[in-house]
Amino acid sequence: MPERSETKYTELYSAKSPLVLESSELLGPITVAYETYGTLNAEGTNAILICHALTANAHAASAHEGDTSGWWDGLIGEGKAFDTTKYFVVSPNILGSCYGTTGPTSIDPKTGGLYRMSFPQITIRDMVTLQKKLLDSLGVKKLVTVSGGSLGGMQVLEWGIMFPEFCKSIIPISSAAKQSAWCIALNTVARAAMTDDPDWHQGFYVRQPKKGLGLARMIGMISYRSPVEFEDRFGRQREQPENDRLDFDNRFEVEKYLQHQGQKLVDRFDANTYICISRAMDLHDVGHARGGVEHALSGISAKVLCIGFDSDLRYPVSDQKEIVRHVPDGKYVELTSVHGHDAFLIEYEKQNVVIKDFLKGL
Repeated sequence: MPERSETKYTELYSAKSPLVLESSELLGPITVAYETYGTLNAEGTNAILICHALTANAHAASAHEGDTSGWWDGLIGEGKAFDTTKYFVVSPNILGSCYGTTGPTSIDPKTGGLYRMSFPQITIRDMVTLQKKLLDSLGVKKLVTVSGGSLGGMQVLEWGIMFPEFCKSIIPISSAAKQSAWCIALNTVARAAMTDDPDWHQGFYVRQPKKGLGLARMIGMISYRSPVEFEDRFGRQREQPENDRLDFDNRFEVEKYLQHQGQKLVDRFDANTYICISRAMDLHDVGHARGGVEHALSGISAKVLCIGFDSDLRYPVSDQKEIVRHVPDGKYVELTSVHGHDAFLIEYEKQNVVIKDFLKGL
């Protein structure tokens, strides 16, 4: 298992010395939650940064034998792609999240209450700026690579553009250079599910808008998986196959699955946070104020390994191919999976092979 420290918290910006966001708004103080695995070398050059997706957190790898709660356990640890006997792996919780880093559920020093919807709109670039501040505080001088999937992959691309001399390589997975209209549409419906919930109260809810947040997750899950997987896994199976097929309460197994996934998110996440981060995803466009996507990507000096999955509906392989088409030193690998967009969280064996091979060649 990877050598792991417990989740740590550090204040990187203060009220007197705030972070200047891309919007020009000032944000401070800012606390960052993060975990590290492995040991940083004396030169500060063996570090790897892991960037997480929408509802994940800093806990990317497990704490001990039998603990499988790390969301990227299959890729982080001894002998795995991100080998903690070689590398110092840093996994921060993103800006705007509800897992320890400052976000909508944090205290607004101006009011003494929670930020809620008054939390300023952040961007992927703001997340990366904060991550760089964290790495500087940890003594990291250069990154061997930066990797992550989905929203994590968006951060990875911004790293390659914003700090080109700091990254030896980058590995964006199941992501895109800009958010598509398709993804914006899906996020719009998910946000509407929450804001139309009677418990929403313009974001100043006393209790979570559970129905809306759960429905938002259900909408997401449909696009995170694939039609083939749903058919193979659920088909037309019913919860009570022997009962009357016209019985409204006799749910299809796929209904039961989606409702379960919705409840799981309600139990661990926050609606204002979901809205804040999903909006940051919709604003993602590496070409904004940089002369367009092609020009922005052409400035990435790091070696690039871009991984796509053939069944991904959310960020289809054409998105990854576009990235590699425009970067100076890029390699595209397409992996086969039935799991759709979520394959980057499931297909560990296949990713380990291609990532190990890529890092070996640096």
